[in-house]
Amino acid sequence: MTDIDTRAASETATPPINDRSQFGFEVGTRLETGGRTGVISTPHGQIRTPAFIPVGTKATVKAVKPEDVAALGGQAVLANAYHLYLQPGSDIVDEAGGLGRFMNWPGPTFTDSGGFQVMSLGAGFKKVISMEVTGEQNDDAIAAGKERLSNVDDDGVTFKSHLDGTMHRFTPEVSMRVQHELGADIMFAFDELTTLVNTRGYQETSLERTRLWAIRCIEEHQRLTQARSHRPYQALFGVLQGAQYEDLRRKAARDLGAMDFDGYGIGGALEKENLGTIIRWVCEELPEDKPRHLLGISEPDDLFEAIKTGADTFDCVSPSRVARNAAVYTRDGRYNLTGAKYRRDFGPLDPECDCYTCENYSRAYLRHLYKAKEMLFSTLCTIHNEHFVVSLVAEIRQAMEDGRFSELETEVLGRYYA
Repeated sequence: MTDIDTRAASETATPPINDRSQFGFEVGTRLETGGRTGVISTPHGQIRTPAFIPVGTKATVKAVKPEDVAALGGQAVLANAYHLYLQPGSDIVDEAGGLGRFMNWPGPTFTDSGGFQVMSLGAGFKKVISMEVTGEQNDDAIAAGKERLSNVDDDGVTFKSHLDGTMHRFTPEVSMRVQHELGADIMFAFDELTTLVNTRGYQETSLERTRLWAIRCIEEHQRLTQARSHRPYQALFGVLQGAQYEDLRRKAARDLGAMDFDGYGIGGALEKENLGTIIRWVCEELPEDKPRHLLGISEPDDLFEAIKTGADTFDCVSPSRVARNAAVYTRDGRYNLTGAKYRRDFGPLDPECDCYTCENYSRAYLRHLYKAKEMLFSTLCTIHNEHFVVSLVAEIRQAMEDGRFSELETEVLGRYYA
């Protein structure tokens, strides 16, 4: 009997008690700079932090099996409420027994609220948290050459599906219903993601809107938790916005920090060089005994900075996305496998890597797969890139416990960006 079968039989025999005590967070080693190790407990297992969470947007980490994600060291996966609401429908995932059962993943799961996709797809911006400031500030931010697919009001967001053009409506209550049906262990409150192009006045209005939405999310979450007592407890994280304004970021952290959330997501548009500063602002205001998830980072320098200043978990689509385009992570930086010099290179992608791909396949073979447009390439390269980031964060976690975080940071970043 498989782990999934065992869990299914257990849940059928004795329905789990929907008890908030199923979720918890314990802080371990602390850094003077604000970073810490810890353990997040969920109904489907523990997550040792800091931890990188691979993204399985549509209930799959693209090109790899859930078993591969576990083998490369992934402790949890994060799926997307917006995409799963549109296809196949959150009700179908609910009928299947929840996200983990649906995708055959036995460990902890996350879902984001859909707010990021409503903005990024609705306004045509790139799908990363970091943005560069270009052009004049305005209150109708939209990427050049793109059509607006979403409109925000104080009650929620009306948006056009990027799949078929149908119109839909997300409110805090709808996002909570969708995420409860998806059944992830950790979910996020519905928020409005602004851009760096928006004016200060709009940022203030949006921050208040997100605060009021947070209250509504908590109320609906509590109602659904009671109504769905046959399901394991789902933790709800509030999402902090405020762009790059210190007073707005701290206000968001104080406002949501006083609410009945299980943890917090640090979201919003920002410039890369301000990442650590913004994390420090909010972490100085947030409760110490609750986990903090930073949405949308995976580059080594960003990981070290975020961990150093107090973030606990992270997610990003980048490792798998760039893998499908033949970009390979190594300790000596990122390179592109399409180069002619790899045509007869029978060494591994990274001589220092112990992932399944590097132990079994050569650069020459993988380059051939890419050039031949074989699907296996995406699988093998994604396994390597996800393993690289997951393992790097695990190494950082161990270095923190061993008291050598600074030494590891100097060593890793010195090589990677040489």
